[in-house]
Amino acid sequence: MNIKPILENIVNDNTLHAKWLNTLSYMENAGAKKISASEHKENVNLIILKHAAEEHRHAYYLKKQLDKLAQGSLCKTYTNDELLTPNQTKFYLNALDVAVCRYLKQEFNLSGYELKFAAYLFVTYAIEVRADELYPIYQDVLTAAKSKVNVKSIILEEEGHLEEMLNQLKDFSPDWEKYAELIVKIEQGMFEDWMTNLEIKLQLPSLA
Repeated sequence: MNIKPILENIVNDNTLHAKWLNTLSYMENAGAKKISASEHKENVNLIILKHAAEEHRHAYYLKKQLDKLAQGSLCKTYTNDELLTPNQTKFYLNALDVAVCRYLKQEFNLSGYELKFAAYLFVTYAIEVRADELYPIYQDVLTAAKSKVNVKSIILEEEGHLEEMLNQLKDFSPDWEKYAELIVKIEQGMFEDWMTNLEIKLQLPSLA
């Protein structure tokens, strides 16, 4: 799916752009909360703390970018009218988590904290793969539009997160790539549905 045209249309409209930034902020914040929810009560390592903290920082950073659009009065919260495709956006991570938990439970017969942690590893990996694709395209569109908004710092940190997840997945299973490939496909389908819904709602040119 070629997502660049839809991002170009969004960036060219300040109100849509503000809601797009707010939507990304919401998803980063939701990701941070998911990471924290997966923590063991006692066995919390430095990587998990770092990752949750950086996802929260991304949510804050994206919110602050609204000032550069002179749209600071918009998108003060995460209410539905301040997000793009709010219903899909708000259920995105939870739906992915449920699908991944179901798959991992079947494959590894996990339960309790072990299932929660395994889901954290694979869901986060899939989201980092998505971020590694989405944010550079978004930045290219911002640069071409000479926008004051930029997400370069997020790109660098997401690249680091992806490397960290790879290392943890290798420790989890020698066959991690086989499982990760399927989970990335699940996320890919969800992402394409999300973007298609966004295209329809905003009546933007087709991405096909």
